[in-house]
Amino acid sequence: MLAYDIRGSGPGLVLLHGIGSTAAETWGTLVDSLAATHTVVLPDLPGSGRSPLPGGQLGANAVADQVVATALTAGLSDFVIAGTSLGATVAVKVAARHPDRIRGLFTLAGFARPRTRLWLGLEMWAALHARHDEQLNALLTSLFFSEEYLALLTTDRARQLTAAFAASAPGTAQQIALALSIDVRGDLPAVAAPALVVASPGDRLVAPEHSLELVEGIPGARLAAVKGGHAATIEEPGRTLEILTGFLRDIRRHHREVSPTAAVVRPAVRGVPLVRTILCQRRPS
Repeated sequence: MLAYDIRGSGPGLVLLHGIGSTAAETWGTLVDSLAATHTVVLPDLPGSGRSPLPGGQLGANAVADQVVATALTAGLSDFVIAGTSLGATVAVKVAARHPDRIRGLFTLAGFARPRTRLWLGLEMWAALHARHDEQLNALLTSLFFSEEYLALLTTDRARQLTAAFAASAPGTAQQIALALSIDVRGDLPAVAAPALVVASPGDRLVAPEHSLELVEGIPGARLAAVKGGHAATIEEPGRTLEILTGFLRDIRRHHREVSPTAAVVRPAVRGVPLVRTILCQRRPS
């Protein structure tokens, strides 16, 4: 089982983080608001926070099953699962493997598999991490934050962001290896829960095309956009929270209105822009 924190009360919500981070670090700006209406469980993936690494490589199926086991231990029989970056991909695995447990799926800057640019970025991250290269922190800062966000920072604040990457999780190398090997395209059609896929037009690590691949593969999935780069929970916490809480309200409304024997009807997601809008925002005409 994974180490976890738990906050609040109400319907279950499990939040997954990306490479080298923890759930509390990734979702910290949103947790208080989410815990006002939900039981929020924040698991740390293997090698992050207090979660130990298993022997050998990380496997996507095993990690997904650990997430569900952790949620059950925390007292959740069913829950909405939300993940960002690698955590989004693991969340897809969870939803596909455990459909009876999942009330909704929310992905932020997620991917089904590492397309070429992401693969190259991950390979560079792994190489610099392996040799403890001090330039890695600057590289990650440039990849995780949008050009617009970085341009507004003072020199001191930019240095603080860069320094934050120095304390990466002990299992960072293994998590990168998992991201490089993972491919959930075959799992997408098996996602039965309502799904909202959120892309960041300014994401220079996981381009919006990855979110389009998720939307096209998950039956009935919806698409939304949040301004900023890969670290949307830091750059645009208010908008990210607005999109997520709107999705959670629709999930709750849906489960109140639909009886266990009724046909499944996916809840609507308000304020979802067209796919073309997301791509146009990041490409000059």
